[in-house]
Amino acid sequence: MPPELSGHTVVLTRAQHQLGEARRLFEAAGAAVLDLPALVIGPPDSWGPLDDALTELDSFHWLVVSSANGVEAVEQRLQSIGLSLARRPQGLKIAAVGRKTALQLEQLGAPADFVPPDFVADSLLEHFPVGVWGQRLLLPRVQSGGRTLLAEAFGEAGGRVTEVAAYESRCPDSIPELTAAALEAGMASAICFSSGKTVRHSAQLLKQRFGENWQTQLEGLKLISIGPQTSATCLAKLGRVDAEADPHDLDGLITACAEALA
Repeated sequence: MPPELSGHTVVLTRAQHQLGEARRLFEAAGAAVLDLPALVIGPPDSWGPLDDALTELDSFHWLVVSSANGVEAVEQRLQSIGLSLARRPQGLKIAAVGRKTALQLEQLGAPADFVPPDFVADSLLEHFPVGVWGQRLLLPRVQSGGRTLLAEAFGEAGGRVTEVAAYESRCPDSIPELTAAALEAGMASAICFSSGKTVRHSAQLLKQRFGENWQTQLEGLKLISIGPQTSATCLAKLGRVDAEADPHDLDGLITACAEALA
């Protein structure tokens, strides 16, 4: 049976350009949706390190991507030099963390060679299909605030890791007026976080809008997290987390939200 969110207003904190899909799924479950864009995705400060790595792509054994944003950036830079992920060097395999990342690769005609069973980075390490020793791995990632866990773990296992900034996620300037007014009036039932960065930026935006007592705006809301790292940031920044998605994707987030509000 699909999760039931009728009669509830849910605040979504995803990246500006990713709110559409989340809104559609939450509305299909019966929720009224308020947008609180907590990320603006843009280029890194410099394309140099990524471009340098892509010019020697044939020297890598694996490309490891952990977000659709990373896939998009790599594809964009490859196309600027007349290449693409679909026409990558024959010896290069792709590992993808998460359903959305894998779907993005499929849509580009470059399906992932390996997707771990759980949509989290730790699962990738645990289930990686080959021994890492001596393998060259390229890890494109967010410029700031991303996890270096993968790079460190692959390095400790004997992999030769190149980690490069492929995009940056910045904090927007302000909260939309409609969302701020609804929070102030106590109209929302839950707020959903899709990454640690959306938690940190939401806290920053709420403090900017409501001042030192900004946390009172969250008192009547259930705080829903997409996965373990996001939950840890919720606990650190907001003092609690009421439910965690399982699986760690949008469908899991909707189910966790419905169960927390039931």
